[in-house]
Amino acid sequence: MLSIIIPAYNEEKQLPDLLRHLEVASSGNVAEIIVVDGGSSDNTANIAKDHPKVFYVTSEKGRAVQMNTGAKLAKGEILYFLHADSFPPKEFDSLIVNQVENGKKAGCFQMKFDKDHWWLKLMGYFTKVNHISCRGGDQSLFVEKNLFEEIGGFDESYKVYEDNEIIKRLYDKKQFSIIKSWITTSARLYNRMGVWNTQWLFIEIYWKRRRGASAEELYSHYYKRLNS
Repeated sequence: MLSIIIPAYNEEKQLPDLLRHLEVASSGNVAEIIVVDGGSSDNTANIAKDHPKVFYVTSEKGRAVQMNTGAKLAKGEILYFLHADSFPPKEFDSLIVNQVENGKKAGCFQMKFDKDHWWLKLMGYFTKVNHISCRGGDQSLFVEKNLFEEIGGFDESYKVYEDNEIIKRLYDKKQFSIIKSWITTSARLYNRMGVWNTQWLFIEIYWKRRRGASAEELYSHYYKRLNS
């Protein structure tokens, strides 16, 4: 059974749609939905608390911290980390369970954006490729709980790039697989910053990390560019 872990911060617009989607898209293999709130100032808490299938918990802000908090509370044998603006395919839970039962202990879905732009379509196409350079958190992440604990979970020093960092460790274990179904994610950052500015920011972060930048340096650069 899956434990779905959703890190949230001021997600009152996205969370209701996601929770409704999970109800109709799942096929009976979801043990629980854990929403880990990093201190929202909007209506996120009430939305989560009012949903009968959601276990709501708070933690320090930061996706790595929030997802580790959810993982510690999870009852399922498989952890499924999902961003609040990403909508997995129909019967996603069965697809994940089948993957794990076939020996693939970690992985993600192919991803497409909810925006009609040729570059974003191209980026989505490359998520079919099972290579670390094609990975990112919006593709979601499933991982067997025992494996997650074995590798030490998310590195909480990372306030950005935390998904890529843990995925690299899973690739090093040769455990990562791609499910050939599509998760749809919001292009809201691309809409806010513009497609090319956003893509250039991601390239900068990627190469800074490749060249040895610390978690703190990545965080500082990301938010400086985000708020410029």
